[in-house]
Amino acid sequence: MSIFVIKVTTNKEEKVMDMIAEHILKKSINAYAVAKPLGLRGYILLEAPDKEHAEDACFNLPYVKGIVGKTITYDEIKNMLEPNIEAMNIEKDDIVEILSDPFKKEKAKVLRIDKQKGEVVVSLLGAVVPIPVTIKIENIKVIRRGKDADNEENEDNENSNRRDEWRLI
Repeated sequence: MSIFVIKVTTNKEEKVMDMIAEHILKKSINAYAVAKPLGLRGYILLEAPDKEHAEDACFNLPYVKGIVGKTITYDEIKNMLEPNIEAMNIEKDDIVEILSDPFKKEKAKVLRIDKQKGEVVVSLLGAVVPIPVTIKIENIKVIRRGKDADNEENEDNENSNRRDEWRLI
């Protein structure tokens, strides 16, 4: 049992995966899994017992450019297939930076977190009207913890109160 890397046309990975899965079922080809690795565009992974079965699975399909000669192990691709959502430790009221388009480099405040779906609902800080936007967890980066932001605001309020007291005296 080996994992083969298949070169496909960029942005057609999902379509090719569906076609390969359909082809495997239709022709009863001995292949176990097809996957699209995170962060690797233009390639999909196919798990099959040998190269002959892998070639049969993607033979004469559109958008398939070929099979990369070397097989890979699961340990080499584990981080691409299983994103570590728990390690991100995102909490409500955290200030985050969005890493993907169309809101790339925008700052937002976390409103809700759905760890099962791997999504967060954020409100953009730069927007005039607060609109909730749903984004995948892997497309955001925590800049500041919500508790830290609250503490800073409280300190600012205390400092402004002290300034007011000084003005009154």
